[in-house]
Amino acid sequence: MTHRWLHLRLAAPLMAFGGVTIDHVGVTREFPSASALVGLLGNALGWQRHQGAEHQALQDRLVFAALSVLPAGAAPWVVTDNQNAKLEKNDRGWTTSGKPEGRAGATYDSPHRRRRDYLADHETRVVLRLAAGQGPSLDDLAQALDRPARPLFIGRKPCLPSGPVFQGWTQAETAHQALQSLNLAGRALWPDEGQAHPRALRLDIPDTRNWVSGLHGGTRLVWQGELA
Repeated sequence: MTHRWLHLRLAAPLMAFGGVTIDHVGVTREFPSASALVGLLGNALGWQRHQGAEHQALQDRLVFAALSVLPAGAAPWVVTDNQNAKLEKNDRGWTTSGKPEGRAGATYDSPHRRRRDYLADHETRVVLRLAAGQGPSLDDLAQALDRPARPLFIGRKPCLPSGPVFQGWTQAETAHQALQSLNLAGRALWPDEGQAHPRALRLDIPDTRNWVSGLHGGTRLVWQGELA
């Protein structure tokens, strides 16, 4: 069965596809996770963080594949930002919840440390469709990406896209074929749709989120390989 796929271009001087975070280290993947795309689409639609059921329903319907537009054999350029800030007892910082957050505890001698990895001068193409279910249609997503309710960012708030995210449509039976229809070369990631790919690696990756609890939500089977 042939499906219609939404074509996205994610490109920026700096962007991040966050992986599993431990302590203060915020890593980046090479490819966007399912939860990252849901966050991007939810932001374009104007959804709020507390709308967990809507985000979860969208993630459950999402079928996508991604391609790093890179020369053969090349690896993404990852840069690391080390942040050190000394927070005193009375210092306050604003958060995404809209409320100031303070420092707890009695010791203030040590700085607050954060490490964040970014993909530099990177370009990723994404093809996606939605399985049947309740919620926005594929046309709703295209319209929201073309005229987003809020400014879009790719992974982290400083990571503004360098051009339009919505790039049009393509037709294909599978996510892998939809990527091939773009006629671009690079390393790719696509879902396991029941077909064997002898030259690709089959992986079980942790990239979904439980949007109601806000915690990691499990893994999914994917293939990773090169598109010529």
